[in-house]
Amino acid sequence: MNLHEYQAKALFSEYGIAVPAGQVATTADEAVAAAKSLGGDVWVVKAQAHTGARGKAGGVKLAGNLDEVAEAAAGMIGMQLVTHQTGPEGLPVEKVLVEQGSDINRELYLGMLLNRARSRITFMASSAGGMNIEEVAAQTPEKILTTVVDPAAGLQPYQARYLAFGLGLEGEQIKIFGKILAALYRLYLEKDVSLMEINPLIVTADDGLMALDAKINIDDSALYRHADIKALRDISQEDEREAAAAEHELNYISLDGNIGCMVNGAGLAMATMDLVKLEGGEPANFLDVGGGTTAERVTEAFKLILSDSKVQAVLVNIFGGIVRCDLIAEGIIAAVSKLGMQVPVVVRLQGTNASQGLAMLEQSGMDFITAEDFTEAAQKVVAVVKA
Repeated sequence: MNLHEYQAKALFSEYGIAVPAGQVATTADEAVAAAKSLGGDVWVVKAQAHTGARGKAGGVKLAGNLDEVAEAAAGMIGMQLVTHQTGPEGLPVEKVLVEQGSDINRELYLGMLLNRARSRITFMASSAGGMNIEEVAAQTPEKILTTVVDPAAGLQPYQARYLAFGLGLEGEQIKIFGKILAALYRLYLEKDVSLMEINPLIVTADDGLMALDAKINIDDSALYRHADIKALRDISQEDEREAAAAEHELNYISLDGNIGCMVNGAGLAMATMDLVKLEGGEPANFLDVGGGTTAERVTEAFKLILSDSKVQAVLVNIFGGIVRCDLIAEGIIAAVSKLGMQVPVVVRLQGTNASQGLAMLEQSGMDFITAEDFTEAAQKVVAVVKA
């Protein structure tokens, strides 16, 4: 689950990490009131959307007076913010963050995530912080410093010093930087974070350090431990079908193809997409209905697949281990009866009660296309789409 910048900064502040004074606004009038309350003569208005590169897309603007604050906020609230990370459809902006302007001496980058190859939390830092950090990583990777934390020992002072020296920090800055790293490490563990970034972490004119931006992603699997964080979820920033799938305990990810896939088990789902691609087709989604699926969940899965206007055929590929194939067939028939046979449906059932399930499909009076094996199923669904 992703957090908005203002939500992430609230967590930073809770853990003692300095952030600019700011307030959230949902209208231009609220933005002006926020600027007045904050004081100062320069403000930054920032669109709140789950994407980076907002500045390049017009989602971050400096304002030198209250009229400019109002103009910036009015231009952002209600817009679809399109960046290279969102794709052409963009993300809706319903709020802006109004902050006091900051005196910036230098911009640094600081991030942390789980290095899955080493099963360790890894800190990343660079003296080349700012909007083009992706280009820095791609073109001059030597400018990215890393240090890996042993979970048995925890973050060590020498690791903080290593990164601080590499960033060119001096004197009191090194001590402040060490405190920031310790706070981030504690936040990461206590809130079940999966990724965290500060870009930029600025060196201020008075030689302090401040998080000018904040990005936090929370591990979805741990949200049951954090009701307060779960309440921060902004569904408007998520794919509508993916959010609906989560409500029914379905694992769904939208893709760009035209063949809807309904499969039980993540491994089989990945293999199904691979085989569809191998046979010349394009999957429209990843959809894992789970090992213990029910007829009701199959119906919801069909609703999700058919809600995508790109879908021209559906491939159902079920291996009946825990689940019985006749129950799956019952769910398929119920779903298609309820929703209508809008596109061709190819079904491959293997495992427990597979023959009974296939017989139910044949006797349903509906035009299901059945397949005996995996490859045949992929070939048939690709063929009907091309036809």
